[in-house]
Amino acid sequence: MQIFGVDIGGSGIKGAPVDLDRGDLAAERFKVLTPNPSTPDAVADGVKEVVDHFGWSGPLGVTFPGVVTGGATIRTAANVDKAWVDTDARALLGERLGGLPVLVLNDADAAGIAEMNFGAGRDRRGTVITLTFGTGIGSALFIDGVLVPNTELGHLELHGHDAETRASTKAKEDHDLSWEHWAHRVQKYLAHVEMLFSPELFIVGGGVSRKADKFLPLIEGIKADIVPAELRNNAGIVGAAMGAAKSAA
Repeated sequence: MQIFGVDIGGSGIKGAPVDLDRGDLAAERFKVLTPNPSTPDAVADGVKEVVDHFGWSGPLGVTFPGVVTGGATIRTAANVDKAWVDTDARALLGERLGGLPVLVLNDADAAGIAEMNFGAGRDRRGTVITLTFGTGIGSALFIDGVLVPNTELGHLELHGHDAETRASTKAKEDHDLSWEHWAHRVQKYLAHVEMLFSPELFIVGGGVSRKADKFLPLIEGIKADIVPAELRNNAGIVGAAMGAAKSAA
């Protein structure tokens, strides 16, 4: 069975049809840059470009980098235009896509769902936290496999700052941090999250997960297991499709 997934990020919008039996992309993903300014109409045009690239005409799931309630309504927009707040994204995207059924969910929640079913979180019980490092830091919290949605742990205060402004991949790039320096910041962030939630497992995702060997071995003093996401930066697309399939069932 195939369902389409789209992952909206602070820097890019990417999507592909997903084979839900394998939990993997059914075709090479297509990506466009997130427009600047990233207003709802402009981003909706980007989503349409991605979907039209494949000629997709069925249900689809779309991730968003912020709190999403009811599979539709955007409540926060830290890394995209603030005009998104209180937007009915499902209605907007559904209209832009000619009436296709759309489910919208938090981007890190989608990535976590994919990892728990097809990736590094398979068969793991207890408390598991997926963290996606990119423009910001997204989080997905699972307790015995059940998602606690919209946790947004990237916005925890750390040393007087929003944690993602210190430890996201964007922060590494903006401040030209070495892997060692950035890993030290990530370590402090993980220690703070561990103190609050005592997880058994951290799954580290986002685009930087493909370079996990450059920084995960540098992180010390964390009691939880720390592993890279197995689906890497495709996890959001897979999880979006899984959410849409569940919604349509």
